[in-house]
Amino acid sequence: MEKPIRKEYWENVYQSKEFHQVGWFQHHPTVSLDIIEFINISENAKIIDIGGGESYLVDHLLALGFKNIQVLDISAKAIWKAKSRLGKNAEKIKWITEDIVDFNYEKDFDLWHDRAVFHFLLKKDEIDQYIDNAKNAIKQGGHLIIGTFSDKGPDKCSGLPVKQYSISNLESTFYPHFKLIQALNLDHYTPSGQVQNYSFCCFERT
Repeated sequence: MEKPIRKEYWENVYQSKEFHQVGWFQHHPTVSLDIIEFINISENAKIIDIGGGESYLVDHLLALGFKNIQVLDISAKAIWKAKSRLGKNAEKIKWITEDIVDFNYEKDFDLWHDRAVFHFLLKKDEIDQYIDNAKNAIKQGGHLIIGTFSDKGPDKCSGLPVKQYSISNLESTFYPHFKLIQALNLDHYTPSGQVQNYSFCCFERT
């Protein structure tokens, strides 16, 4: 899918559906929060949530006292909805409306979080660009948390084809720039009752 079409597609998803209707909805992102607790980063850590959109992760990060949070999403509508939900707290977040493939940042993030964005990239050049962007944006010793559909998960999400990853696939994909420090497979139950198996990995930037 070409980038302008991709943006239009996701704008339409967030325009036409409430967040509790989409397959990736989580009111409490337990796994992500458990991994963040495991890596034990400071409240001043610089965090970016890739494809954060309407995700409730940012609400929980604020409640935990994190002070330096950025949220990136391709959809301006998704970000508008999140800001509306957060109200005054939205002013504490830096919001970025951009395609992750175009994202280019200096190396100073302590944590890069991505639940269910990376697996939408199917072309090798876009996958390579994502890895390059993460490598360049995360400081040495920083962390990358990534969740994708596993090799036992669906081959589509929100009507689009995805690339499935086993834990070992993810590890080899991000090698040698990232070292795997924690991994698990888990089932996510969508609002419609479907089961989606995820691979979740936490890497350290080498």
